[in-house]
Order: sequence, then structure tokens, then C-alpha cells
Amino acid sequence: MADPAAAQKARNLIRTVQKGALSTTLTSFESWPYGSLVLVANDYDASPVLLISDLAEHAKNLASDARASLLFDGTSPRGADPLDGPRVSVLGRARKSDAPHLRARYLARHPAAERFADFGDFCIYRFDVERAYLVEGFARVRWFEPTALLFAGQASAKLATELAEAEPGILVHMNEDHADAIALYANRLLGRGGSGWRMTGIDPEGLDLRRHGMLARLNFEQPLAGAGEARAVLAGLAKKARATLRR
Repeated sequence: MADPAAAQKARNLIRTVQKGALSTTLTSFESWPYGSLVLVANDYDASPVLLISDLAEHAKNLASDARASLLFDGTSPRGADPLDGPRVSVLGRARKSDAPHLRARYLARHPAAERFADFGDFCIYRFDVERAYLVEGFARVRWFEPTALLFAGQASAKLATELAEAEPGILVHMNEDHADAIALYANRLLGRGGSGWRMTGIDPEGLDLRRHGMLARLNFEQPLAGAGEARAVLAGLAKKARATLRR
């Protein structure tokens, strides 16, 4: 039986690591495994989202065989022994998608990609998860089925549709009118320094921030039951952060 706490750890790692090692099956040389570095965003349920050029070797591989794996490495802050840190290998099939919200979410997280995202050879891929393998450290390992790994609460398909409609307006409103609240999220609730943080996404379980190539994530105490709850939850987080200023 899946451990919900471990699944949450794995999902949070997938949501917070901005790059991954993509492994595909090489079509040009005897079906050897082929590894490449990719930047990753996420759908609302945490499914990985990629932006890939048709000219890339891994795109040619996926056109022949959509099966792939993605390694998310969360070991870097662990000090002397990286193998004591967490990592997740996600297995599934990467397929092209024309869903507007996936493109918007990817570019919000990786704004530098706007320079080439409109080139005719670049396409968004959604990684449909079939299994995942979490390593939390030495001898602490477990497999997950997609139903356990991905967020599926609160009638997630309906909630995803609501968020796809609401998210662009939420981001504009927060970044243009409430930059002070975003700074409080980063500085007071997450302990991250610096100014100029921007909100790049909101999903049922939390919100994503970015500053000069650095990412930060703030998880909600409870998942959203509907997109209409976002305003109250964001206001509550700002109130919580301001309360720390008075201590």
C-alpha cells in the first residue's frame, strides 16, 4: 500500500526541481539508452512538462518510442554525501500537447524559453507518468503507481480546468498588485533572501516563485478544493507572513 507521506515527498520534489535527466531510446545507434538535460515544468497534478525541439536527438527518439524516464535530483543540498539525499525517477510516455495552459505554465517557470518557444520546431510535451521510483537515502526506496504519485484530490480534472482559466489572472494580479505579499512569502515563510521574487504558478497544493533563475515553492496547509479558494488562501498566507514581522 502506498505511503501518502512518501508520495507527497516525491511529488514535491517533482514540483520543485527545475531540471531533469531525460532518458530515451536512441534511434540512430542500436537502441542504446540516451541521456539528456531538460528543463521541466508541471501540469496541475505534477505531471512533468517539457519544451523540446524536433531537431533534438531526444525528440527524434520520442517520435519512434514515446517511452522515457526522467530523473529529478534533490541531493545537492545534502553536503558531503549526495547519495543520502532524495531523488525520483519517473517512468512514462512523453507526448506532444497543444494544451495552452501547459505552454503558459512552462514559459512562466522558464521565461528565457520565450526567445525560441515560437520557433516552428519547438513543441510542448506532457509526460504521462506510469510508475515512479523514490530514493530517500540509503536503503529507503519505494515504487509508486501514478494514482498514488500524482495529485488526484478534489475532483482534480474539474479543478485543473478551473485553475487553467483562473491562473493567468491570478499571476498578473499578484505580480502587479501584490509584489509585497510575494516578497513576504519568499522572505518570511520560506526564509529565502533577496528582492524581485515573482509568482510563476499556482496548483492545488501550492504556489511557485522565481527570482533570477532560482525557484522556491510554498505548499498550502490544505489543498485547494476549487480555484475560487485561491484568493482567500493567498491572503491568509500574506497575513501569516506579516505576523512574523511583529515577533
